[in-house]
Amino acid sequence: TVGRLVGAEERALALVGELQAVINRVRAEGAALPRKPRVYFEEWDEPPISGIRWVSEMIAIAGGEDIFADKAREQSAKERIVADPLEIVRRAPDIIVGSWCGKHFRPERVAARAGWEHVPAVAGGRIHEIKSAVILNPGPVAIREGLPALAALFRAWAEGV
Repeated sequence: TVGRLVGAEERALALVGELQAVINRVRAEGAALPRKPRVYFEEWDEPPISGIRWVSEMIAIAGGEDIFADKAREQSAKERIVADPLEIVRRAPDIIVGSWCGKHFRPERVAARAGWEHVPAVAGGRIHEIKSAVILNPGPVAIREGLPALAALFRAWAEGV
């Protein structure tokens, strides 16, 4: 619609096709994973805020299971606060992805949280950053870069790499 409005319908349709191809490829790769990782996506650390809806959707497309998919429907970050950080521990993510909007993600700080030493992601060294500019802005960059980055993390985990 926007492409049509600005006289760039062909370019817009090409972009949509390109993005759909990325989604389709990643979805097929995710479906072929021998096992699905349980994923905790953290947008902020103090207080911990779980991922927004499109991130949760990308986790699912890439073959993962968002441990806070129930919270992802909430648009407001305030509504996605994980009031009890030990709830993250109880949900036992295999992979933790951090994308602290506005500051550098610190995996060592996540790993050092009290009671987190037995979380599969912490014990297995599966704490990763995806830059907020790549994944927390809905649109082409999230699909072109963020989605494949999630898929690569999930594939490495599933293959034990």
